[in-house]
Amino acid sequence: MEIWKRNLIILWISQFLAMAGMSAVVPFLPLFIRELGVTSINETARWSGLVFAGPFVVSFFITPLWGTLGDKYGRKMMTMRAIFGLAISQFLIGFSQDVNQLFFFRILQGLLSGFYPAALALTAATTPKEKTGYALGMIQSAGLAGNIIGPLIGGLLSDILGFRNVFFVVGILVFFTGIFIAVFIKEPVREKGSEITFSFIDNVKYVFKSKFLWIVAILIFCSSFGEALLRPIFVLYIESFHVEMKFLPTITGALYSILGIFSTISSAFFSKKIDKLGISKTLFLGASTTGLMYLIHYFVVDIYMLVPVRILLGLGYGIIIPVLFTALSKDIPEVRKGGIMGIGSSFQILGNMIGPVTAGTLAAMIGLRPTFLFAGIIFISIGLFSNFRLKKY
Repeated sequence: MEIWKRNLIILWISQFLAMAGMSAVVPFLPLFIRELGVTSINETARWSGLVFAGPFVVSFFITPLWGTLGDKYGRKMMTMRAIFGLAISQFLIGFSQDVNQLFFFRILQGLLSGFYPAALALTAATTPKEKTGYALGMIQSAGLAGNIIGPLIGGLLSDILGFRNVFFVVGILVFFTGIFIAVFIKEPVREKGSEITFSFIDNVKYVFKSKFLWIVAILIFCSSFGEALLRPIFVLYIESFHVEMKFLPTITGALYSILGIFSTISSAFFSKKIDKLGISKTLFLGASTTGLMYLIHYFVVDIYMLVPVRILLGLGYGIIIPVLFTALSKDIPEVRKGGIMGIGSSFQILGNMIGPVTAGTLAAMIGLRPTFLFAGIIFISIGLFSNFRLKKY
């Protein structure tokens, strides 16, 4: 087997396990906060927001730096740093004695980990250029699959083992994943001249001097923002169909799972097509489909009609991020790949941070259903823009 294919298989498994581990804590984290002594509902909600957001805020600032260090010292080293950092932080979170320690260790998780951008950079650096789109799409599909299965596993384990032990199980699993990467991943010998390194500021200037890279970074932010915008209000949207309260979490979770499952399928399938169809056509297909399905959410009157809509939405959205990261890695000098991919990941993190914060205000201003129209317009605009402005790619 070719080295890049073996690396891709190992990184796919590692990405799946890392994302499943990180998302496994989502179902019970507010309950763990309550177990640590926060009894007030308002305080539990406030601390839950802080604890959830903490790693992402730190990751936004630190991810490009880790990418730059990867260009200097090796992408495999940064991938190992990220996976072992995630393992250490999970162990420490499991030992938290109060909510302040939990918050601090979650911040530490954001500081030390960042496996996804590290895996993207390593994949881009070890894959033949003509296979880059396929490889990055597969890594994206692994992350989506992990995010789907993680909460289910976490919920089951917390019922069986208790909240703390889930963190220890995740830490052990991720730790052995790191050992697997250390032993089996092969990074090619660095090219002559790769001793030249660029600072974070150098890479930011490089992105903003390139009209193409700057546009791709903005599109990464817009697509992440558009999807994240609807997360906090989706359960309220489902409630508007007069669903019984006892079935509301189950139905909401099932409809989100449909999105995740079909996003995983389309990421894996279309990753093989990116290099053949081209960036512009593939992005137009994915963004236009996503936008149209969000627009249809506004008009749906029967909850059962949401099933095919969510299937098509997943098939569309699963294409977008792999295409954009493929575009970001296109024709970048080898010595800059880690830094540039890190910047792209920061734009994605920024969209995931700002989207949920904006949701409540926007829904209050224009209503729940019009917010779906707003998200649909964002994605339709991405599709049209890519069709006209990125046509040569």
